[in-house]
Amino acid sequence: MAAKTAGARLEERWREILTVHARTMCEIDRVLHPHGLGASDFEVLDILVAEAPQEGSQCRVQNLVGRVHLSQSALSRLIARLEKDGLVERSMCAEDRRGVWVALTRRGRELHAQVLPLQRSVLARMLGDR
Repeated sequence: MAAKTAGARLEERWREILTVHARTMCEIDRVLHPHGLGASDFEVLDILVAEAPQEGSQCRVQNLVGRVHLSQSALSRLIARLEKDGLVERSMCAEDRRGVWVALTRRGRELHAQVLPLQRSVLARMLGDR
C-alpha cells in the first residue's frame, strides 16, 4: 500500500475539521433550540458580551462581521431577528451614517448567561481532549 502524500494527509485533516465543525454546530443548535436560539444567534450574543461587557455598552456591527462566519447580509438579518425577539437593540452611528451600533438588552444578557453553560458543555464534549 502506497504511503499517503502530504496533500492527501492535508485533505483528510481538512475533512476531519469540517466534520467536527458541522457536528458541533448541529449539537449547539440542538441544545439551544428550546431557548429559541441557534448556534449563530449564540455566537453573536457571546461576542457582544465580550465586546460590550457593561450593560448599555455598544458594539459596531462592522466589528462582528469578521468574527462570525456569516455574510454581512445574513448577519444583518440575524441581528434584526434578535432585535425583534428583544435580545439586542440597534442604533445609527452619529459619526458615520452608514455605521450601526448594536447592544445587548437586559433580556439578551440574561438569556446568554442562562444558555452559556449549555454551549460550553457542548464544546467540552465535542472538542475536549479524548
